[in-house]
Amino acid sequence: MTLSLIIPVYNERAAIGACLANLAALEGEVEVLFADGGSTDGTAEAIAAAGYRVLSCPKGRAAQMNAAAGAAGGEVLWFSHCDSLLPPDGPEQIRRAAAAGAAFGCFHIAFDYDGPFMGCNTFFSNFRARRWHIAFGDQGIFVRRDLFEELGGFPNLPLMEDYELSRRMKARKIPLTVLPGRIVTSARRYRRKNPLLTMAKMFYLRCLYRAGVDIEKIARLYRDVR
Repeated sequence: MTLSLIIPVYNERAAIGACLANLAALEGEVEVLFADGGSTDGTAEAIAAAGYRVLSCPKGRAAQMNAAAGAAGGEVLWFSHCDSLLPPDGPEQIRRAAAAGAAFGCFHIAFDYDGPFMGCNTFFSNFRARRWHIAFGDQGIFVRRDLFEELGGFPNLPLMEDYELSRRMKARKIPLTVLPGRIVTSARRYRRKNPLLTMAKMFYLRCLYRAGVDIEKIARLYRDVR
């Protein structure tokens, strides 16, 4: 079962060193593609110097991931963020799950910040995935290529592309397989402001999306949260 790992980047020079070190620790064979949205801070050059393939893509996380997925060769596509640290045996966990029939899945999440209410945030993020079958990009979404292509890839949205993909999977009654491994992701948005307030605002934005509020308006509010 061949596996392609796709990581969208844009001006991530501060985080890319830890990302590259993490990739070097992954066990098993994985095709790695970085989808660069036009970085100007040396991100793409640092990735290329480490020997990884970098694709120049239109800016926008959904567009970047879809472009890289089209260039990837794996039977299973695995999407992650450059500020998320993957479990070393993550590729093997995905292969075992896919061989057992999993078509769509993710990992448990942990954060690199133990600030107030972050334990609660971690619990509910993982509960949401297990109970409601909703995965976000920082949980390392994986999906079988043929299914991904059948659905048309990630919806071309300025944000919520991972949330909408999960909703479309649910509509087709495709379960989310939550693997036992944990991805440790950056909590930088929670460090900048009150964590509880940030969590509440993120929940509010998802409510607006479900209510059909214009996605561009939600994107502007999201930038304020960050």
